[in-house]
Amino acid sequence: MRNLLPALALLSAPILLALTANGPVQRPRSSPPGTATYNKDGLKIEVNYSRPYKKGREIFGELVPYGRVWRTGANEATTFSTNQALNIAGKTLPAGKYTLWTIPNADNWQVIFNKRMYPWGINMEGEASRDPADDALEVTAPVEQTSKVVEQFTINVVDSAVPTLEFVWDRTQVSVPLK
Repeated sequence: MRNLLPALALLSAPILLALTANGPVQRPRSSPPGTATYNKDGLKIEVNYSRPYKKGREIFGELVPYGRVWRTGANEATTFSTNQALNIAGKTLPAGKYTLWTIPNADNWQVIFNKRMYPWGINMEGEASRDPADDALEVTAPVEQTSKVVEQFTINVVDSAVPTLEFVWDRTQVSVPLK
């Protein structure tokens, strides 16, 4: 038995090294990453965000309080990039990369493009990390109620008459035309 233990240790060492060489085991995120893209006529838009699930919860007004800045997804701050200047509600958003924030309300959302990149969407107190001094653009968009429940938070860049940034979750949809 005394000779068996050192032999087992020698045999298992390569297995343990192989398992730890790739770093810690990663568990799937409860809010997986998502990407929305648009690429047409030279305009390229990309939105990177995390996609939380409804899971039977009341979303807007409760999980996501009205009148407070939301990181617009989960985990890391949501990012929005465009290779061309955009006209959004009569205001110019220069080409570049931004973090995307919203202030949901029952009848409209404020959509905010912030110049600063934040490593995480909230601080240690659970408040949004965004510094308003770095806001590049803020617009207001109306809320539409949908007939079907959308279980997982989704951002799309829809190819319509003009590209449209769309947020959909639960029974709420908000659309922001990007010219």
